[in-house]
Amino acid sequence: MSGPILLYDGVCGVCNRVVQFILLRDHRATIRFAPLQSAFASRILTRHNLNPRDLDTIYVGVNPESSEEVSLSRSDAVLCLLKQLGSIWRSFAFLLQLLPRVLRDTFLTAPHFKLTLHNNMLPLKHTDATIECFKEGRQGTWRVPRHSD
Repeated sequence: MSGPILLYDGVCGVCNRVVQFILLRDHRATIRFAPLQSAFASRILTRHNLNPRDLDTIYVGVNPESSEEVSLSRSDAVLCLLKQLGSIWRSFAFLLQLLPRVLRDTFLTAPHFKLTLHNNMLPLKHTDATIECFKEGRQGTWRVPRHSD
């Protein structure tokens, strides 16, 4: 597997907006997604002694299911994603990295409202302008307009 995997709360509206933000800006389509509620995310987090039921943050799995696997959380996860997006986002990540972790965590991943999705569809990956989605075996698609930053 290549590219980082964003592990996010699949029923949180804010988290899903983050996924949509990334999908629109990940022009190389390298970032993959899995809901924290999935067995896949649970396996990754358990290997790193992290609680798979902790839905209060996001995680990024780097080199998942390899001997070099790393799990990043909170602002470290956000910085990894921004760097992966490239262009101005990489520069923004560099500037944020200058802040102490406690400030970054407060600023970037402070507790947020859990806005439940009405359609419960969870984005997984995208190809061109279509996002393939699933929720407990159901499949569908979301259309995402492509535009430049």
